[in-house]
Amino acid sequence: MSHPQYYKLNYWLKNAEGQVVDTSEGGEPMSFVEGSRKVITGLQQAVKGRAAGDRIEATIPPELAYGEHQEALINKVPLSLFDGVEQVVPGMKFQTNTGEDMQIVQVVGVSGAEVEVDANHPLAGLTLVFELEILEVRDATQEELALEKL
Repeated sequence: MSHPQYYKLNYWLKNAEGQVVDTSEGGEPMSFVEGSRKVITGLQQAVKGRAAGDRIEATIPPELAYGEHQEALINKVPLSLFDGVEQVVPGMKFQTNTGEDMQIVQVVGVSGAEVEVDANHPLAGLTLVFELEILEVRDATQEELALEKL
């Protein structure tokens, strides 16, 4: 079996109009080990077999990114759950601790004593266009593999 690769790259995420909506430029480059669950499949596939210095554009469909937008993840909950929040308005994000997983939900509507929340990832259902600049590619260290539990 070949050794998992470690990648370090700069990225520019563009919207459908080609405008950059998120970038690592001016901040920390993205780094990950091949097979990491922290990085979308489409990005991992885009950089596979690439070398440092490569600049590529990758168009990633929802199924290789954050999945399709799921109606089932939109729910109505009582306003009383937001006890202590002065005014609940659309656009607000909250962290929930129900069940096994922590989730981030966004308020999408408020109607009387009911709040509509959406637990979809903000990028769910979207085709993502990334410009990528590969800065480093090398074999992952044992320590990096242990951190990723690969």
